[in-house]
Amino acid sequence: MGLKRKLKESKPKKGKKDVAEAIDSVLKKEEDESVTAEASMTFSSFGLDDRLLKAIADVGWERPTLIQEQLIPLALEGKDIVARARTGSGKTAAFAVPIIQKILERKATSNVQCVRALIMTPTKELSTQVTSHMTSLCSACSMEVRVLDFSAVKDVKTQKALLADLPDVVVGTPSKLLPHMDALGKQVEFLVMDEADLLFSFGYEQDIRQIIASLPSTYQAVLTSATMTDDVKALKKLALHNAVTLKLEEAQLPGAAQLAQYHIRCEEEDKFVLIYALFKLRLIKGKTIVFVANTDRCYRLRLYLEQFGIPTCVLNSEMPVNSRCHIVHQFNEGRYDYMVASDVADMGGHELEEATDAADGAGKSKKKKRRKEDKESGVSRGIDFHRVSNVVNFDFPSTVDAYIHRVGRTARGWNKGTALSFATPKEGHLLDEVTRVLSEQMGGDIMKQYEFRMEELDGFRYRARDVMKAVTTSAVREARLAEIKAEVLRSKKLEGYFAQNPREQAALMHDKSLHSVNVHSVAIKDVPDYIG
Repeated sequence: MGLKRKLKESKPKKGKKDVAEAIDSVLKKEEDESVTAEASMTFSSFGLDDRLLKAIADVGWERPTLIQEQLIPLALEGKDIVARARTGSGKTAAFAVPIIQKILERKATSNVQCVRALIMTPTKELSTQVTSHMTSLCSACSMEVRVLDFSAVKDVKTQKALLADLPDVVVGTPSKLLPHMDALGKQVEFLVMDEADLLFSFGYEQDIRQIIASLPSTYQAVLTSATMTDDVKALKKLALHNAVTLKLEEAQLPGAAQLAQYHIRCEEEDKFVLIYALFKLRLIKGKTIVFVANTDRCYRLRLYLEQFGIPTCVLNSEMPVNSRCHIVHQFNEGRYDYMVASDVADMGGHELEEATDAADGAGKSKKKKRRKEDKESGVSRGIDFHRVSNVVNFDFPSTVDAYIHRVGRTARGWNKGTALSFATPKEGHLLDEVTRVLSEQMGGDIMKQYEFRMEELDGFRYRARDVMKAVTTSAVREARLAEIKAEVLRSKKLEGYFAQNPREQAALMHDKSLHSVNVHSVAIKDVPDYIG
């Protein structure tokens, strides 16, 4: 019913004021009806298969997010779609639900078994995450819809053997999918390019072009991204036809009611004092990801925190994929409350990175050659960390996009979260730029100053300095060697070798322990009353 007709049916009123009141009354009623309709939107509104609805209920999703509400109906209609939505908005389910629904519909009328959906991701971790999501959504129809994660299989012969079973959905990075396109591409009906803005930047352009050339002339494509870069536009032109572009009316990060963002301007030494005090005094509660600039800083900060009895895990792009997945699983399961992570792979995976030897007080950046990082790895981007309450930018991110992707690890879906960023005088201009961009996008003063008097931390400072001196460059190196040793002992591929050579395994297990940090840790783990 239109506005004019509603006014005509309402009780006649006299005067301009009365007319204005009538208009306000009708508009408010329409607004209330709109809010009610939005609140009543459920997954059953899409006409989904009962088995899919059961799986959605089992994972605890009560209602679709904005991206799901808009993308799912269009995908079910067969449209090509470009969707820009912020990290944590539910993009994976937005394309997974219609794919599963359409496969179930096909199987209701056809007995042909083939690979119908191809999902490309920029990282191995994201492939594993997407597969996990889709497997959960197929829990009530696992016999009808099977999903294969290529990132978990390195050997090409094994990949071919798994493909011979003709799974319905195959997930992987472009480099893993390309060698099998002769077998994969013949009957593909759905193509998804997830986190599309990273696919080209990770060096997959030629792989993607060859994959698309191998596909049938007719297929449906969905492209999702957190940012709309020139690379995304190039991918759209390359792979999509008459695409619908979803420009969601939302900022790239949740609003202040869901995500509280704070910053502290401080000196380099103050970062270490602050993180110690915030954790020890429980001013930061819940699962927390602490982002640092590079891999060495990961291990340095972990060793530092462990001296105060604060157990942490480390995640970075130099770790083998199995180790990364293992750490993410442990963190998600609650074995660790604190994770220290670097996102250098998101900046191109360079073999050279800037390392600041803060503990030695040098205050100078030195270029050091690192072990080559895995270009298919990502930390701040794509990986689904469960129920993260806080993100701490120990080292401030170098770009606005990097800030958004880091902070996007918390306040996902309908959950609330907090982001706290440290910024030294050298990082101040980066903080100013992020503050400016977010204020323009979201309106108002988004980045609040965290109220903290540094002079009140003097009781913590002397303890922090002692530990910082002990966490030397050699201590960091030995911590990394210890991790490699643990990875060798955990390796599935070496199980056979160790079975035939038990003495080698015993020698490795009982090798001299690497006691790399020499401080009186028992005396500093507890905070005296006069400090707290």
